[in-house]
Amino acid sequence: MSRQSRLAQLASRVLSDPQPHVPSPCLSICVMNPTTGWCEGCLRSLAEIGDWAQLDDTHKRQVWSAIAQRLQSLESAS
Repeated sequence: MSRQSRLAQLASRVLSDPQPHVPSPCLSICVMNPTTGWCEGCLRSLAEIGDWAQLDDTHKRQVWSAIAQRLQSLESAS
């Protein structure tokens, strides 16, 4: 399974499940893309990565929603 497929599955699960304790999208591939400014593994920005521990579940889901949108834009560009 590709990294993007795995991330898309996780995003779908998190965004459809109202359970507390939203998991981190980190895939332990911590390389920032100089063009997009997103991590190559989780597609978060440095600010989103740095803020993650302080975010409440609502805001964490907003980050997951942004990741899902980024995945769609990457698929469209391919």
